[in-house]
Amino acid sequence: MAKREVDIVIISDVHLGTYGCHAKELLKYLKSIKPKMLILNGDIIDIWQFSKSYWPESHMKVVRRIMKFITEGIPVYCLTGNHDEMLRKFADFDLGSFKLMNKVVLNIDGKKAWIFHGDVFDVTMQHSKWLAKLGAIGYDTLIILNSFTNWLLTAIGREKMSFSQKIKAKFKDAVKFINQFEQTAADLAVDKEYQYVICGHIHQAEIREITATDKPGKVLYLNSGDWVESLSALEYHQGNWNIFKYRPEDFKKETEEDDDHTDAEDLDAKMDVNLLLERFRQEQS
Repeated sequence: MAKREVDIVIISDVHLGTYGCHAKELLKYLKSIKPKMLILNGDIIDIWQFSKSYWPESHMKVVRRIMKFITEGIPVYCLTGNHDEMLRKFADFDLGSFKLMNKVVLNIDGKKAWIFHGDVFDVTMQHSKWLAKLGAIGYDTLIILNSFTNWLLTAIGREKMSFSQKIKAKFKDAVKFINQFEQTAADLAVDKEYQYVICGHIHQAEIREITATDKPGKVLYLNSGDWVESLSALEYHQGNWNIFKYRPEDFKKETEEDDDHTDAEDLDAKMDVNLLLERFRQEQS
């Protein structure tokens, strides 16, 4: 199967190293595309909840697939988020086609795009980090329970459901937080005279034009969603932005490749990644 060409792909909130991460689905997606640029917009590896006892083969394969893009000379920007914030001390690291940064401004077909994770707008992150970490553990537990529930629903022929989306829809404060997050990002982007502002963090894929509240102007706000629930990415190709959403029926046949041995390598080397992430976690605590 020929790979689908895309000018820019943006993914965020993958949360590798957690039970809620859909690494197998993400790997299928990454194998199916041929991007000219890949932007990893924060929380790719979840250092907050990292445990040496949980680093599945599928998670390592996602890392290797990203590394393969780098070795092929495809520009890969890795932007830091709150769950991988320990990487911020290494920001501005540049090695060939790989760049580790906190944020980036790119010129995309003559328009300036301001790209960053977005946790800077999260009041809980700024003032009660312990509460945010506790919430992350609760969210991961909710995802595990949701997965088990959906397995049962599928077994009896019922439609799957999302616990967290129902909670967000039910509680006005959650909806209010998302709206404030998007408006704040838009206001700052208009003030800085950017045409695009691109975030992650809130696990809510979106593309919409937002009018600034304090001064005249509009900006196109984009959010890449996540690979825990929505299984989404942002794609830019031939002048257009789109939200990609993973559907199992589109990936019944995995992409055939000449380099399949890359994913079948001896994965004992993953322990090196485990030790590195454990060191990050210990330094953070």
